[in-house]
Amino acid sequence: MKSDQIVADLERRRREGAAFEDLLQAAVRGLHDLDERFHWTGIYELFPDNVLRLGPFIGAPTDHVFIGVGRGVCGTAVAERRNINVPDVRLVTNYLACSTETRSELVILIRRGERIFAQIDIDSHQVAAFDESTVASVQVVADWLAGLYESRARPGRDS
Repeated sequence: MKSDQIVADLERRRREGAAFEDLLQAAVRGLHDLDERFHWTGIYELFPDNVLRLGPFIGAPTDHVFIGVGRGVCGTAVAERRNINVPDVRLVTNYLACSTETRSELVILIRRGERIFAQIDIDSHQVAAFDESTVASVQVVADWLAGLYESRARPGRDS
């Protein structure tokens, strides 16, 4: 399933009244199935206390359920307000290992302008698993999810 198909599926589910959490889970499943090199795929939501909290994910369980802003690749992405593509995590000094097999990591922020809602975190057992095309595909889904988070945050909205 390509990113535009993932978004079409999410939009259909939303129109049919799917719950917010079900939409997040469907997004994670769609992304995880996007590429066989994706070994762990999840969403971390950013909370007002500057802590990322693990939401839906597919892959091996992780001890990193809470990550402070500025810690590891996920926390650094939020602190620096940018997406991060790490070709080889063994070269990152503050890397928080979810698995000893992980070799590369991609973090794409789910954001609207300056407001960061969450992030998509993908790990691979392959070095340099995330090329520009892969990053662009994940960004398409992150942009759709940003609209979902934004509509949820507006008063009077029930999405």
